[in-house]
Amino acid sequence: MYKHSSISTAYQNAHQNVVRFITAGSVDDGRSTLIGRLLYDTKSILVDQLESISKTKHARVTSSDAVVDLALLTDGLEAEREQGITIDVAYRYFSTPKRKFITADAPGHEQYTRNLVTGASQSDVAVILVNAIRVDLTTSPATLLAQTKRHAAIVHLLGLRHVAFAINKMDLFEFDERVYNTVKSAIEDLASKISLPTPTLIPISVLFGANVVTRSQHTPWYNGSTLLELLEGLDTSPESEKLALRFSVQYVARQNGCASDDFRGYLGEIKFGSVRKGQKIRVLPGGSEATVTEIYLGNGSGSKGNNAVESAQTGEAAAIQLAEDIDVSRGSLFISAEDTNPPVLSKQLSADLCWLDSEPLSLSRKYALRHTTNTVGAKVKNIQQVLDVQTLSHASDVHALSTNEIGRVDFILQKPIVADLFDQSPRTGAFILIDEATNHTVAAGMIREAVSQ
Repeated sequence: MYKHSSISTAYQNAHQNVVRFITAGSVDDGRSTLIGRLLYDTKSILVDQLESISKTKHARVTSSDAVVDLALLTDGLEAEREQGITIDVAYRYFSTPKRKFITADAPGHEQYTRNLVTGASQSDVAVILVNAIRVDLTTSPATLLAQTKRHAAIVHLLGLRHVAFAINKMDLFEFDERVYNTVKSAIEDLASKISLPTPTLIPISVLFGANVVTRSQHTPWYNGSTLLELLEGLDTSPESEKLALRFSVQYVARQNGCASDDFRGYLGEIKFGSVRKGQKIRVLPGGSEATVTEIYLGNGSGSKGNNAVESAQTGEAAAIQLAEDIDVSRGSLFISAEDTNPPVLSKQLSADLCWLDSEPLSLSRKYALRHTTNTVGAKVKNIQQVLDVQTLSHASDVHALSTNEIGRVDFILQKPIVADLFDQSPRTGAFILIDEATNHTVAAGMIREAVSQ
Protein backbone atom coordinates (compact mmCIF):
# COMPACT_ATOMS: atom_id res chain seq x y z
CA MET A 1 0.00 0.00 0.00
CA TYR A 2 1.25 3.50 -0.82
CA LYS A 3 1.95 5.91 1.97
CA HIS A 4 -0.22 9.02 2.26
CA SER A 5 2.58 11.34 1.09
CA SER A 6 3.24 9.18 -1.99
CA ILE A 7 -0.43 9.18 -2.99
CA SER A 8 -0.70 12.93 -2.50
CA THR A 9 2.45 13.65 -4.50
CA ALA A 10 1.39 11.36 -7.35
CA TYR A 11 -2.05 12.98 -7.43
CA GLN A 12 -0.66 16.52 -7.56
CA ASN A 13 1.88 15.61 -10.26
CA ALA A 14 -0.81 13.97 -12.40
CA HIS A 15 -3.07 17.02 -12.23
CA GLN A 16 -0.23 19.47 -12.74
CA ASN A 17 0.82 17.62 -15.91
CA VAL A 18 -2.64 17.80 -17.55
CA VAL A 19 -4.09 21.07 -18.85
CA ARG A 20 -7.79 21.28 -19.68
CA PHE A 21 -8.56 24.31 -21.82
CA ILE A 22 -11.50 25.58 -23.82
CA THR A 23 -11.49 27.78 -26.91
CA ALA A 24 -14.22 30.41 -26.96
CA GLY A 25 -15.21 33.37 -29.10
CA SER A 26 -17.67 34.30 -31.81
CA VAL A 27 -18.44 32.61 -35.12
CA ASP A 28 -15.52 32.71 -37.58
CA ASP A 29 -12.99 33.76 -34.95
CA GLY A 30 -10.93 30.64 -35.73
CA ARG A 31 -11.45 28.42 -32.69
CA SER A 32 -11.71 25.10 -34.53
CA THR A 33 -8.80 25.98 -36.80
CA LEU A 34 -6.70 26.91 -33.76
CA ILE A 35 -7.16 23.45 -32.24
CA GLY A 36 -6.45 21.89 -35.61
CA ARG A 37 -3.26 23.95 -35.82
CA LEU A 38 -2.16 22.81 -32.36
CA LEU A 39 -2.79 19.19 -33.31
CA TYR A 40 -1.04 19.57 -36.65
CA ASP A 41 2.04 21.44 -35.43
CA THR A 42 2.54 19.14 -32.43
CA LYS A 43 2.33 16.14 -34.80
CA SER A 44 -0.71 14.75 -33.01
CA ILE A 45 -2.60 13.84 -36.19
CA LEU A 46 -2.53 10.41 -37.81
CA VAL A 47 -1.81 10.12 -41.52
CA ASP A 48 -5.24 8.66 -42.28
CA GLN A 49 -6.88 11.62 -40.49
CA LEU A 50 -5.01 14.07 -42.71
CA GLU A 51 -5.96 12.14 -45.82
CA SER A 52 -9.61 12.02 -44.76
CA ILE A 53 -10.05 15.74 -44.14
CA SER A 54 -8.04 16.71 -47.22
CA LYS A 55 -10.63 14.92 -49.36
CA THR A 56 -13.75 16.30 -47.66
CA LYS A 57 -16.23 18.11 -49.85
CA HIS A 58 -16.76 20.76 -47.16
CA ALA A 59 -13.20 22.14 -46.95
CA ARG A 60 -13.34 25.90 -46.44
CA VAL A 61 -9.67 26.82 -46.90
CA THR A 62 -8.68 27.89 -50.40
CA SER A 63 -5.28 29.44 -49.77
CA SER A 64 -2.45 27.67 -51.55
CA ASP A 65 -0.35 28.09 -48.41
CA ALA A 66 -2.74 26.01 -46.34
CA VAL A 67 -2.15 22.26 -46.37
CA VAL A 68 -5.64 21.25 -45.23
CA ASP A 69 -8.71 22.76 -43.62
CA LEU A 70 -7.61 22.22 -40.02
CA ALA A 71 -11.04 23.18 -38.63
CA LEU A 72 -12.34 19.83 -39.90
CA LEU A 73 -10.30 18.07 -37.22
CA THR A 74 -12.81 19.27 -34.63
CA ASP A 75 -15.92 20.00 -36.70
CA GLY A 76 -16.89 16.34 -37.02
CA LEU A 77 -20.66 16.61 -37.49
CA GLU A 78 -21.96 16.76 -41.06
CA ALA A 79 -24.08 19.80 -40.18
CA GLU A 80 -21.00 21.58 -38.84
CA ARG A 81 -19.03 20.93 -42.02
CA GLU A 82 -21.91 21.98 -44.27
CA GLN A 83 -22.58 25.25 -42.42
CA GLY A 84 -18.99 26.06 -41.49
CA ILE A 85 -19.87 26.52 -37.82
CA THR A 86 -19.30 24.58 -34.61
CA ILE A 87 -22.50 23.24 -33.03
CA ASP A 88 -21.42 20.87 -30.26
CA VAL A 89 -18.44 20.91 -27.91
CA ALA A 90 -15.65 18.83 -29.46
CA TYR A 91 -12.95 17.36 -27.21
CA ARG A 92 -9.48 16.56 -28.52
CA TYR A 93 -6.35 15.23 -26.85
CA PHE A 94 -2.70 15.92 -27.63
CA SER A 95 0.59 16.07 -25.81
CA THR A 96 4.06 17.59 -25.95
CA PRO A 97 7.22 16.44 -24.17
CA LYS A 98 6.26 18.80 -21.34
CA ARG A 99 2.53 18.23 -20.88
CA LYS A 100 -0.71 16.54 -21.85
CA PHE A 101 -3.70 18.56 -23.02
CA ILE A 102 -7.46 18.06 -23.14
CA THR A 103 -9.03 20.76 -25.27
CA ALA A 104 -12.67 21.64 -25.81
CA ASP A 105 -13.84 23.59 -28.85
CA ALA A 106 -16.98 25.49 -27.84
CA PRO A 107 -19.54 26.77 -30.37
CA GLY A 108 -19.33 30.47 -31.17
CA HIS A 109 -22.91 31.00 -32.33
CA GLU A 110 -25.14 32.66 -29.72
CA GLN A 111 -27.71 29.87 -30.10
CA TYR A 112 -25.22 27.36 -28.63
CA THR A 113 -23.92 29.42 -25.72
CA ARG A 114 -25.16 26.73 -23.31
CA ASN A 115 -22.53 24.38 -24.76
CA LEU A 116 -19.81 26.85 -23.79
CA VAL A 117 -21.02 26.78 -20.18
CA THR A 118 -20.76 22.98 -20.18
CA GLY A 119 -17.23 22.91 -21.56
CA ALA A 120 -15.90 25.82 -19.52
CA SER A 121 -17.14 24.35 -16.24
CA GLN A 122 -14.63 21.49 -16.64
CA SER A 123 -11.67 23.60 -17.81
CA ASP A 124 -8.62 25.15 -16.16
CA VAL A 125 -7.97 27.70 -18.91
CA ALA A 126 -10.04 29.67 -21.42
CA VAL A 127 -8.53 30.81 -24.71
CA ILE A 128 -10.85 33.46 -26.16
CA LEU A 129 -10.23 34.16 -29.81
CA VAL A 130 -10.84 37.63 -31.22
CA ASN A 131 -11.11 38.02 -34.99
CA ALA A 132 -9.23 41.27 -35.62
CA ILE A 133 -11.08 42.02 -38.86
CA ARG A 134 -14.44 41.93 -37.05
CA VAL A 135 -13.42 44.47 -34.42
CA ASP A 136 -14.58 48.03 -35.11
CA LEU A 137 -11.27 49.89 -34.97
CA THR A 138 -12.83 53.30 -35.61
CA THR A 139 -14.23 53.74 -32.09
CA SER A 140 -12.35 54.49 -28.89
CA PRO A 141 -11.91 51.99 -27.40
CA ALA A 142 -12.41 49.64 -30.33
CA THR A 143 -15.74 47.77 -30.30
CA LEU A 144 -15.61 44.02 -29.74
CA LEU A 145 -18.36 41.62 -30.82
CA ALA A 146 -21.15 41.01 -28.31
CA GLN A 147 -20.44 37.27 -28.26
CA THR A 148 -16.80 37.95 -27.34
CA LYS A 149 -18.00 40.01 -24.39
CA ARG A 150 -20.56 37.37 -23.41
CA HIS A 151 -17.99 34.56 -23.45
CA ALA A 152 -15.53 36.63 -21.41
CA ALA A 153 -18.23 37.33 -18.82
CA ILE A 154 -19.22 33.65 -18.64
CA VAL A 155 -15.70 32.28 -18.15
CA HIS A 156 -15.14 34.91 -15.46
CA LEU A 157 -18.38 33.98 -13.68
CA LEU A 158 -17.42 30.31 -13.86
CA GLY A 159 -14.21 31.12 -12.00
CA LEU A 160 -11.63 29.94 -14.54
CA ARG A 161 -8.19 30.64 -13.11
CA HIS A 162 -6.48 31.50 -16.39
CA VAL A 163 -7.86 33.47 -19.36
CA ALA A 164 -5.93 34.29 -22.52
CA PHE A 165 -7.09 36.34 -25.50
CA ALA A 166 -5.67 35.31 -28.88
CA ILE A 167 -6.00 38.12 -31.42
CA ASN A 168 -6.39 36.18 -34.64
CA LYS A 169 -6.06 36.93 -38.38
CA MET A 170 -3.24 39.40 -37.82
CA ASP A 171 -1.91 38.28 -41.21
CA LEU A 172 -4.77 40.23 -42.85
CA PHE A 173 -3.29 43.39 -41.33
CA GLU A 174 0.27 42.40 -42.26
CA PHE A 175 0.91 41.93 -38.52
CA ASP A 176 0.54 45.66 -37.87
CA GLU A 177 1.51 46.42 -34.25
CA ARG A 178 -0.87 49.41 -34.16
CA VAL A 179 -3.85 47.17 -34.91
CA TYR A 180 -2.76 44.76 -32.17
CA ASN A 181 -2.45 47.60 -29.64
CA THR A 182 -5.88 48.96 -30.58
CA VAL A 183 -7.57 45.59 -30.06
CA LYS A 184 -5.50 45.04 -26.91
CA SER A 185 -6.82 48.30 -25.40
CA ALA A 186 -10.41 47.18 -26.12
CA ILE A 187 -9.83 43.82 -24.41
CA GLU A 188 -8.22 45.47 -21.39
CA ASP A 189 -11.23 47.81 -21.16
CA LEU A 190 -13.55 44.77 -21.28
CA ALA A 191 -11.55 42.99 -18.59
CA SER A 192 -11.71 46.05 -16.35
CA LYS A 193 -15.49 46.41 -16.71
CA ILE A 194 -16.25 42.77 -15.84
CA SER A 195 -13.54 42.59 -13.13
CA LEU A 196 -11.57 39.99 -15.04
CA PRO A 197 -7.97 39.73 -13.76
CA THR A 198 -5.41 41.03 -16.23
CA PRO A 199 -5.51 38.54 -19.13
CA THR A 200 -2.66 37.41 -21.38
CA LEU A 201 -2.85 38.68 -24.97
CA ILE A 202 -1.18 37.01 -27.96
CA PRO A 203 -1.18 38.16 -31.62
CA ILE A 204 -1.66 35.08 -33.82
CA SER A 205 -2.58 33.79 -37.25
CA VAL A 206 -3.98 30.28 -36.96
CA LEU A 207 -4.04 29.83 -40.74
CA PHE A 208 -0.26 30.23 -40.96
CA GLY A 209 0.60 29.12 -37.43
CA ALA A 210 2.04 32.45 -36.30
CA ASN A 211 2.68 32.47 -32.53
CA VAL A 212 0.56 29.36 -32.00
CA VAL A 213 3.24 26.71 -31.60
CA THR A 214 6.20 28.51 -33.18
CA ARG A 215 7.19 32.15 -32.85
CA SER A 216 6.50 34.31 -35.90
CA GLN A 217 9.19 36.39 -37.59
CA HIS A 218 6.42 38.81 -38.60
CA THR A 219 5.91 40.03 -34.99
CA PRO A 220 9.37 41.19 -33.82
CA TRP A 221 7.56 43.77 -31.68
CA TYR A 222 5.89 41.01 -29.60
CA ASN A 223 8.05 39.72 -26.73
CA GLY A 224 5.57 37.37 -25.10
CA SER A 225 5.22 33.61 -25.35
CA THR A 226 3.49 31.59 -28.04
CA LEU A 227 0.13 30.10 -27.12
CA LEU A 228 1.60 26.63 -26.63
CA GLU A 229 4.43 28.01 -24.48
CA LEU A 230 1.82 29.76 -22.33
CA LEU A 231 -0.21 26.57 -21.90
CA GLU A 232 2.88 24.51 -21.11
CA GLY A 233 3.96 26.93 -18.38
CA LEU A 234 0.68 27.52 -16.51
CA ASP A 235 0.28 26.43 -12.91
CA THR A 236 -2.79 24.19 -12.94
CA SER A 237 -2.22 22.39 -9.65
CA PRO A 238 -5.60 22.20 -7.90
CA GLU A 239 -6.28 25.19 -5.68
CA SER A 240 -8.71 22.87 -3.95
CA GLU A 241 -5.75 21.26 -2.18
CA LYS A 242 -5.71 24.41 -0.03
CA LEU A 243 -9.42 24.13 0.80
CA ALA A 244 -11.10 22.21 3.56
CA LEU A 245 -12.77 18.85 2.96
CA ARG A 246 -16.04 18.69 1.04
CA PHE A 247 -17.34 15.15 0.45
CA SER A 248 -20.88 14.85 -0.90
CA VAL A 249 -22.68 11.58 -0.14
CA GLN A 250 -24.42 10.06 -3.14
CA TYR A 251 -25.29 6.59 -1.84
CA VAL A 252 -25.24 4.61 1.39
CA ALA A 253 -23.95 1.07 0.68
CA ARG A 254 -24.86 -1.94 2.82
CA GLN A 255 -23.93 -5.59 2.31
CA ASN A 256 -27.07 -7.30 3.58
CA GLY A 257 -28.61 -4.86 6.03
CA CYS A 258 -29.31 -7.36 8.82
CA ALA A 259 -26.03 -8.35 10.50
CA SER A 260 -24.98 -6.33 13.53
CA ASP A 261 -21.48 -5.89 12.08
CA ASP A 262 -22.77 -5.22 8.56
CA PHE A 263 -20.57 -3.03 6.37
CA ARG A 264 -21.87 0.51 5.91
CA GLY A 265 -20.00 2.69 3.42
CA TYR A 266 -20.80 6.21 2.29
CA LEU A 267 -20.17 6.58 -1.45
CA GLY A 268 -19.58 9.87 -3.16
CA GLU A 269 -17.06 12.30 -4.59
CA ILE A 270 -14.50 14.44 -2.83
CA LYS A 271 -15.36 17.86 -4.20
CA PHE A 272 -12.49 19.60 -2.43
CA GLY A 273 -9.65 18.90 -0.04
CA SER A 274 -8.66 15.44 1.16
CA VAL A 275 -9.73 12.85 3.71
CA ARG A 276 -7.53 10.38 5.60
CA LYS A 277 -7.99 7.43 7.94
CA GLY A 278 -8.36 8.50 11.54
CA GLN A 279 -9.62 11.96 10.61
CA LYS A 280 -12.47 13.53 12.57
CA ILE A 281 -15.26 14.69 10.30
CA ARG A 282 -18.56 16.50 10.79
CA VAL A 283 -21.69 15.48 8.89
CA LEU A 284 -23.95 18.28 7.67
CA PRO A 285 -26.73 19.26 7.95
CA GLY A 286 -27.08 17.36 11.23
CA GLY A 287 -23.72 18.38 12.70
CA SER A 288 -22.80 14.97 14.16
CA GLU A 289 -19.09 14.11 14.38
CA ALA A 290 -17.43 10.80 13.57
CA THR A 291 -14.04 9.21 12.85
CA VAL A 292 -13.01 7.83 9.45
CA THR A 293 -11.96 4.19 9.82
CA GLU A 294 -11.57 3.04 6.20
CA ILE A 295 -11.36 4.61 2.74
CA TYR A 296 -11.90 2.62 -0.46
CA LEU A 297 -11.28 3.68 -4.05
CA GLY A 298 -12.14 2.04 -7.36
CA ASN A 299 -14.84 -0.56 -7.81
CA GLY A 300 -14.47 -2.42 -4.53
CA SER A 301 -17.58 -3.55 -2.75
CA GLY A 302 -16.34 -2.46 0.64
CA SER A 303 -14.56 -5.55 1.88
CA LYS A 304 -10.96 -4.95 2.87
CA GLY A 305 -8.78 -5.38 -0.17
CA ASN A 306 -6.42 -3.73 -2.59
CA ASN A 307 -8.72 -0.76 -3.04
CA ALA A 308 -8.31 0.32 0.61
CA VAL A 309 -6.14 3.45 0.89
CA GLU A 310 -4.84 5.75 3.60
CA SER A 311 -6.27 8.91 2.02
CA ALA A 312 -8.25 10.26 -0.93
CA GLN A 313 -8.02 13.55 -2.77
CA THR A 314 -10.09 16.09 -4.69
CA GLY A 315 -12.01 14.63 -7.61
CA GLU A 316 -11.74 11.01 -6.48
CA ALA A 317 -14.78 8.79 -5.96
CA ALA A 318 -14.55 7.02 -2.61
CA ALA A 319 -16.40 4.85 -0.13
CA ILE A 320 -15.86 6.00 3.45
CA GLN A 321 -16.52 3.99 6.60
CA LEU A 322 -17.10 5.69 9.95
CA ALA A 323 -16.50 4.36 13.44
CA GLU A 324 -19.83 5.69 14.72
CA ASP A 325 -23.34 4.86 13.49
CA ILE A 326 -24.86 8.26 12.79
CA ASP A 327 -27.57 9.64 10.55
CA VAL A 328 -26.11 9.93 7.03
CA SER A 329 -28.10 9.87 3.77
CA ARG A 330 -27.89 11.00 0.17
CA GLY A 331 -27.25 14.74 0.15
CA SER A 332 -25.23 14.76 3.37
CA LEU A 333 -21.90 16.59 3.27
CA PHE A 334 -18.74 15.56 5.14
CA ILE A 335 -16.44 18.37 6.25
CA SER A 336 -13.47 18.43 8.59
CA ALA A 337 -14.43 18.66 12.27
CA GLU A 338 -11.79 21.40 12.53
CA ASP A 339 -13.22 23.49 9.68
CA THR A 340 -13.27 27.13 10.78
CA ASN A 341 -15.28 28.33 7.78
CA PRO A 342 -18.02 25.73 7.25
CA PRO A 343 -20.80 26.08 4.68
CA VAL A 344 -24.11 27.46 5.87
CA LEU A 345 -27.53 25.82 6.00
CA SER A 346 -29.71 28.11 3.92
CA LYS A 347 -33.14 28.39 2.30
CA GLN A 348 -32.48 31.83 0.77
CA LEU A 349 -29.85 32.26 -1.93
CA SER A 350 -28.66 34.95 -4.32
CA ALA A 351 -26.94 33.56 -7.39
CA ASP A 352 -25.58 34.57 -10.78
CA LEU A 353 -27.46 32.67 -13.50
CA CYS A 354 -26.47 31.91 -17.08
CA TRP A 355 -29.91 31.38 -18.62
CA LEU A 356 -29.83 28.53 -21.16
CA ASP A 357 -33.45 27.80 -22.08
CA SER A 358 -35.53 29.19 -24.94
CA GLU A 359 -38.35 29.92 -22.48
CA PRO A 360 -37.47 32.95 -20.31
CA LEU A 361 -37.23 32.72 -16.54
CA SER A 362 -40.63 33.16 -14.94
CA LEU A 363 -41.40 34.25 -11.38
CA SER A 364 -44.47 31.99 -11.36
CA ARG A 365 -42.88 28.84 -12.76
CA LYS A 366 -41.74 25.87 -10.62
CA TYR A 367 -38.04 25.00 -10.73
CA ALA A 368 -35.86 22.35 -9.13
CA LEU A 369 -32.41 23.34 -7.93
CA ARG A 370 -29.85 20.53 -8.17
CA HIS A 371 -26.87 21.16 -5.87
CA THR A 372 -24.19 18.44 -5.44
CA THR A 373 -26.32 15.32 -4.72
CA ASN A 374 -29.35 17.28 -3.49
CA THR A 375 -32.40 18.35 -5.48
CA VAL A 376 -34.86 20.82 -3.90
CA GLY A 377 -37.80 22.88 -5.09
CA ALA A 378 -36.91 26.52 -5.78
CA LYS A 379 -38.99 29.66 -6.28
CA VAL A 380 -37.60 32.78 -7.92
CA LYS A 381 -38.21 35.64 -5.52
CA ASN A 382 -36.62 38.47 -7.45
CA ILE A 383 -34.33 39.37 -10.35
CA GLN A 384 -31.82 41.85 -8.98
CA GLN A 385 -30.07 42.80 -12.23
CA VAL A 386 -29.26 41.62 -15.75
CA LEU A 387 -25.98 42.18 -17.58
CA ASP A 388 -26.18 44.05 -20.91
CA VAL A 389 -23.32 42.49 -22.91
CA GLN A 390 -23.29 45.39 -25.37
CA THR A 391 -22.68 48.14 -22.80
CA LEU A 392 -21.43 45.86 -19.95
CA SER A 393 -23.82 47.71 -17.63
CA HIS A 394 -26.42 46.14 -15.32
CA ALA A 395 -30.14 46.82 -15.63
CA SER A 396 -32.05 46.53 -12.35
CA ASP A 397 -35.66 47.10 -13.44
CA VAL A 398 -35.98 43.70 -15.14
CA HIS A 399 -38.66 41.04 -14.67
CA ALA A 400 -37.39 38.29 -16.99
CA LEU A 401 -34.20 36.52 -17.98
CA SER A 402 -33.98 35.37 -21.61
CA THR A 403 -31.78 32.93 -23.51
CA ASN A 404 -28.03 33.52 -22.97
CA GLU A 405 -28.61 36.40 -20.56
CA ILE A 406 -26.67 36.64 -17.31
CA GLY A 407 -28.35 37.96 -14.18
CA ARG A 408 -28.33 38.02 -10.38
CA VAL A 409 -31.41 36.21 -9.01
CA ASP A 410 -32.81 35.64 -5.50
CA PHE A 411 -34.26 32.21 -4.62
CA ILE A 412 -36.38 30.76 -1.82
CA LEU A 413 -35.90 26.99 -1.45
CA GLN A 414 -38.41 24.37 -0.38
CA LYS A 415 -35.93 23.04 2.16
CA PRO A 416 -32.45 24.24 3.21
CA ILE A 417 -29.26 23.11 1.52
CA VAL A 418 -25.69 23.13 2.81
CA ALA A 419 -24.26 25.95 0.69
CA ASP A 420 -20.78 27.32 0.05
CA LEU A 421 -20.20 30.56 -1.82
CA PHE A 422 -18.93 29.95 -5.34
CA ASP A 423 -15.89 32.21 -4.91
CA GLN A 424 -14.76 30.15 -1.92
CA SER A 425 -15.64 26.65 -3.12
CA PRO A 426 -16.71 26.47 -6.80
CA ARG A 427 -17.77 22.81 -6.93
CA THR A 428 -20.06 23.10 -3.87
CA GLY A 429 -21.08 26.67 -4.67
CA ALA A 430 -22.55 25.86 -8.09
CA PHE A 431 -25.86 24.34 -9.17
CA ILE A 432 -28.12 23.78 -12.15
CA LEU A 433 -31.75 24.82 -12.39
CA ILE A 434 -34.34 22.44 -13.89
CA ASP A 435 -37.82 23.29 -15.14
CA GLU A 436 -40.12 20.84 -13.33
CA ALA A 437 -42.69 20.91 -16.13
CA THR A 438 -40.35 20.12 -19.04
CA ASN A 439 -37.41 18.58 -17.13
CA HIS A 440 -35.09 20.86 -19.15
CA THR A 441 -31.91 22.19 -17.60
CA VAL A 442 -32.65 25.90 -17.90
CA ALA A 443 -29.74 27.60 -16.12
CA ALA A 444 -26.32 27.21 -14.55
CA GLY A 445 -25.93 29.07 -11.27
CA MET A 446 -23.16 30.31 -8.99
CA ILE A 447 -24.07 31.06 -5.35
CA ARG A 448 -22.99 34.56 -4.31
CA GLU A 449 -24.94 34.98 -1.05
CA ALA A 450 -26.57 32.49 1.32
CA VAL A 451 -28.70 33.52 4.31
CA SER A 452 -27.95 31.25 7.28
CA GLN A 453 -30.88 29.45 8.91
